[in-house]
Amino acid sequence: MIELYYWPTPNGHKITMFFEETGLPYEVMPINIGRGDQFKPAFLEIAPNNRMPAIIDRTPADGGEAISIFESGAILLYLAEKTGRFLPKETRERADVLQWLFWQVGGLGPMAGQNHHFVQYAPEPIPYAIDRYVDETARLYAVLNCRLEDREFIVGGYSIADMACYPWIVPYQRQRQDIADFPNLQRWFTAIKARPATQRAYDKGKTVSEASVVNEGSRSILFGQNAKTVKR
Repeated sequence: MIELYYWPTPNGHKITMFFEETGLPYEVMPINIGRGDQFKPAFLEIAPNNRMPAIIDRTPADGGEAISIFESGAILLYLAEKTGRFLPKETRERADVLQWLFWQVGGLGPMAGQNHHFVQYAPEPIPYAIDRYVDETARLYAVLNCRLEDREFIVGGYSIADMACYPWIVPYQRQRQDIADFPNLQRWFTAIKARPATQRAYDKGKTVSEASVVNEGSRSILFGQNAKTVKR
């Protein structure tokens, strides 16, 4: 059994999508990020960056002690290697999947995340910041749209690269993007949204919480962190 420390955010959805695709047994351990669960000592033992998701694999492939992993990209890679699913074994295709996985964790996710912050959550609008991150999100959408011009999925068959990217496209309207401007991306998005495993993953999130994590009470917890909040 694998314990998934989770809240229904884009990075959290990546991992439930993988579990639902593979049928790998897992148990959701909710981490209410609006309440500050990510700062509890027990969670910091497995996720020192105080971010979810994280996992504890109680039955690792080597038969040894439990393994804990934080960072969604690292979790997807670990699970793909554990199951032999959604990550090609052939050298070139594997490298291709990994570069697009890292493109998401290093680009699409952080830039869309800043978009969310300045468009949706900043206490006052900052036009330069809004334009900067809305435009950069559009640029990244265009990169993915070009990639999908002659292929069904990002690399060959459906892979962890697709699972990593999809949840960051789901809130395209909140990101001030018109998905119709990116027809290849829209076709890809629609196909993944229709997958039964994707639907189960997002339904799982609704059983944990459907409420926004950002309100006056949670704002300082989510956005008021600095070096002093890193506890040792």
